[in-house]
Amino acid sequence: MSGTAGPPPPSRAPAAPPPLSPLTVEGRQARGLRPGWPLSVIFLGFPLWWATGFSAFIFLIMSVPMVLELWRRGAVRVPRGFAMWLLFLVWMLLGVLMLFVDAPYGVPGSEPNRILVFAYRAAWYFAITVVLLYVGNLTEKELPTERVVRLLSFMFVVTVGGGLLGVVLPHLEFPSLLELALPKSLSRNDLVASLIHPKAATSTTFLGYEESRPIAPFAYANSWGANLALFLPFFLLAHSRGSRRRRLLLPVVLLLCLWPVIYSLNRGLWGVLGLGTAYMTFRFARKGNKWALRLAVGGAVALLLVFAGSPLRTLFEQRLDTPHSNERRGQLYEVTVASTLIGSPVVGFGSTRDLQGSFASVGGGERPGCKGCGVPPLGTQGSLWFLIFSHGTVGAGLFLGFMVRRFAAHWRDPDRVAIAGCCVLLSFAVFLLIYDLLDVPLYTVMIALALMWRRERMEVAER
Repeated sequence: MSGTAGPPPPSRAPAAPPPLSPLTVEGRQARGLRPGWPLSVIFLGFPLWWATGFSAFIFLIMSVPMVLELWRRGAVRVPRGFAMWLLFLVWMLLGVLMLFVDAPYGVPGSEPNRILVFAYRAAWYFAITVVLLYVGNLTEKELPTERVVRLLSFMFVVTVGGGLLGVVLPHLEFPSLLELALPKSLSRNDLVASLIHPKAATSTTFLGYEESRPIAPFAYANSWGANLALFLPFFLLAHSRGSRRRRLLLPVVLLLCLWPVIYSLNRGLWGVLGLGTAYMTFRFARKGNKWALRLAVGGAVALLLVFAGSPLRTLFEQRLDTPHSNERRGQLYEVTVASTLIGSPVVGFGSTRDLQGSFASVGGGERPGCKGCGVPPLGTQGSLWFLIFSHGTVGAGLFLGFMVRRFAAHWRDPDRVAIAGCCVLLSFAVFLLIYDLLDVPLYTVMIALALMWRRERMEVAER
């Protein structure tokens, strides 16, 4: 029996590719820039920005992509009490009308660079507002809290490294790329030069001899101290748990930190570190976390041992025995408040003013051989006094009201990030009295507020 071949099977059309699933789309997006990338650019690249002269401006530059991302999202959530902050921003902008008004006890006349300084500070207020909304509106999946904590922890290590550089190589300084690119008339401006000229340390003689105070990677010794204290809670969070290597790194970095902290001669920093340590130890101990108590006790023992066998103890005692600027600061604060209440109590003067003469003489002031004869401008030596003088009692009240409102929302929260964030706010409150904070320190405070607010909002949504 012979077989007969049948007809060929019908040809099949090629199968259509399956539609893209949400996971595929997310996978493709993940290969691009992740949400939160501007923060990584700022903090991971900070040593580079310092060396090239862009460290003060990278925060402002990265505000642009943050705004674009918020704009793309459409509806933007804001924390409770944000209306006070918006009113403060409006009040701050009104200060431009007072820039060329003479302030009581201030040097009469006008300086064109007041507009430049006002614009720079206004840009910083804009940047810190943007980062608050940016971090607060990104979800935990898009920008994990742990990722932000590690970025700020990295900044603590960078700050410690810069401090050690200032102790070991106090005379290190060099022209940055930005400094070389700008015209001399601009790069030699005192404010601009302090922002774009990298230096490891600055020298002082108030101990009776020349001593260097670390400042790298920031512009001033007090800025270095404020940033170190505000980054510290996040460093403790990032290294208090996790891999064994990370936990071992914690005491090593804290021990190395001791040298630049003492050489900074910042009594305010010393006090805030003690306050912050006590606060976090108490809060975590109440939660039953024994690591906080062990860390505090171990740190105290290590501190005593190091002080007993090193010259740090002598330097520490000399600084405590040399009040230096206490009396001058107190007089400056009194004159600053008096000038505001007499001349412009509601709106302030928009910016700082040079004081006429010195507290000893109207014809006084800084001169060769007597740098201490000069007096800092009205509205300096503490952000609280800057707020009062530049933005009036109303502006200062709105600023402080917003900060108090946000602290009140979180101070009972037992979450570890909330504890660290409240520690940052308490440290910031002390620094307001003695340090000028309108740059990186206030930026860090806003990130802490954003993390706490975002967690609060997520908890409410889950109920």
